[in-house]
Amino acid sequence: MTGSRPLHGIGTAIAVEARKAVASRALQGITAFLVVGIVVLAVGAAAGAASGDERLAAKLGPLAGAGGWNGLVGVVAQVESAAALLGFGVALSWLVGREFADGTVAGLFALPIRRSTIAVAKLVVYFAWAATVAVLLTGAVAVAGLALGHGVTDAAASLLRIPALAVLTALIATPAAWAATAGRGLLPGIAATVALIAVAQVLAVVGVGGAIPFVAPALWAIEPDAATGWGLALVPVTALAFAGLCARAWSRLQLDR
Repeated sequence: MTGSRPLHGIGTAIAVEARKAVASRALQGITAFLVVGIVVLAVGAAAGAASGDERLAAKLGPLAGAGGWNGLVGVVAQVESAAALLGFGVALSWLVGREFADGTVAGLFALPIRRSTIAVAKLVVYFAWAATVAVLLTGAVAVAGLALGHGVTDAAASLLRIPALAVLTALIATPAAWAATAGRGLLPGIAATVALIAVAQVLAVVGVGGAIPFVAPALWAIEPDAATGWGLALVPVTALAFAGLCARAWSRLQLDR
């Protein structure tokens, strides 16, 4: 059986991958980290800066003196930009690379479904999960803001940046799927994610990341004027390109490689 079988069974493949994702303790832990962890870290950083911690104030920059929803959402976005990329990259590495790590990839050759279809199903489940995380994170930030005494008047306009950044970050984490496939395991995907974070940080520091899809979402969420339209427009294009590379790599898998 080869990857040349006609495309069929996408619904079944998505259902199977969704069941595996829902039952996964790994994804449950990553979800908790992305939803609860980001909010706790952001609120803690904002509180520390407000209490006079100079190191935290220096890291937060202008956000240290900002108040209300803009200040809270700005700090959350700063934490989310790196933490979400790490979390999404690790999750995608697990979704794609676990078949190699667990040794179950050989069984996929006996299924009456193209392996590229299985890869697409994994990506569909990943994006659905990422969208769910975006909604949950936004809700958690809203609850935190209300608990801190922020009013509801300006909440919606500020909070919209949180799910937008989460979705864009999930898209730029897509190279992890291709890396996990090419490296036949979780670690290559995680390594690619860490590399993306490091490169993005360097490009942001030197001030040339506004037009780079791996940097533009974070810059837009923290300081909208710093990102370019081209940089944001390239985000879905980049995700689609790496999703295609991942599906192609799965279609060319061989039992002895």
